[in-house]
Amino acid sequence: MRYLYLSVLLSLCFHLPTASAVEYSGSVSVEGRYFMDDPQFPGQRDGAVSLILEPEIYHSWDDGYQQWVFSPFYHLDSTDKRRTHFDVRELFWEKAARDWELRVGLAQIFWGVTESVHLVDIINQTDLIENPDGEDKFGQPMVNFSWINNWGTLDLFALPYHRRRSFPERTGRLRAGLLVDQDNPDYESGAQEWHLDWAARWSQVVGDFDIGVSYFSGTTREPRLKLGLDQSNGLVLKPFYELIDQLGVDLQWTHEGWLWKLEAITRDGQQGRFIAAAGGFEYTFVGVAGTNADVGVLSEYLFDDRGHDGPSATANDLFLGARFILNDVDSTEVLAGSVFDLDTYAQFLSVEASRRFGDRWKLNVEARLFVGIPADDPFAALQTDDYVSAQLSWHF
Repeated sequence: MRYLYLSVLLSLCFHLPTASAVEYSGSVSVEGRYFMDDPQFPGQRDGAVSLILEPEIYHSWDDGYQQWVFSPFYHLDSTDKRRTHFDVRELFWEKAARDWELRVGLAQIFWGVTESVHLVDIINQTDLIENPDGEDKFGQPMVNFSWINNWGTLDLFALPYHRRRSFPERTGRLRAGLLVDQDNPDYESGAQEWHLDWAARWSQVVGDFDIGVSYFSGTTREPRLKLGLDQSNGLVLKPFYELIDQLGVDLQWTHEGWLWKLEAITRDGQQGRFIAAAGGFEYTFVGVAGTNADVGVLSEYLFDDRGHDGPSATANDLFLGARFILNDVDSTEVLAGSVFDLDTYAQFLSVEASRRFGDRWKLNVEARLFVGIPADDPFAALQTDDYVSAQLSWHF
């Protein structure tokens, strides 16, 4: 994979007319995590400190019709050696014309509208060791062609390489009872990670509706974990990446203070076909109590017809949340929410808050709590991993 990164980087450098026109930005962050309960497994600790580097190098030319972007990522963690890792989040060249765009390289593509889960978001692999919410993604090698017309935008993707999902190692927190042997996965395809995946998505805005219809065919980003043996004949969980076909729909209706949202998929290839969906609303109260603050209330229902026998943690769940936006000069925001399992009554509670200090500093605070998880639940090991974290970032 490192040779793929290097070849793409060298090809992009040949498109660089003048080094003086290159723009630099990014951030340097220090993060601290504190776990509220004693660790469940030997070698684990109550806390960790991290250094995170996220620079971005950008250049455009041809009157803005061509650009290249390079966004490396490095995380140095004091306790979990897998959390210490390097990745190229984006490294691509892009050419735009009046009614089409072409992107080649490693990029990040996001699909979806719901708050609690992103069922249709399938292009990029999840960098799970960064955050259990699944929002952090690895860069995906791709060729992406977009055709833009008055009937909508059609995106076509060729995806020549599969990125493996990351999991915590032995001394890391937020891990399963058995370690996941992420470095020795099994693939259904004989080509393994080099299977050529492809995807397509049509999107359009019709009045107050944002509509997306997507299709993916290739290696799943969500592995099935099977019992296996590591190189020392120890019992581990081995990721099995199957070939799937997934049809997805995302829909959002915006009307006055309302946002109504829906994501739904049907997927074939992982022990049969299944259907999953997430839908609900967000309503925003503007200028609460005569102030500049806005308060949004959120509710979504999550469904997966595989039930609790499948790998999904949201088979029959309800998400409730609130978003507070102060609209002050420091851009203070708070998002609090909880996912309730309507069958087992387990809860996953989350609070995210952010605030800027001046033009270059930003503080992000998070809290994740796992409440009432049954002992026979696959996620029972998280019961002792409630944590709070704070990240202070300097932007340049």
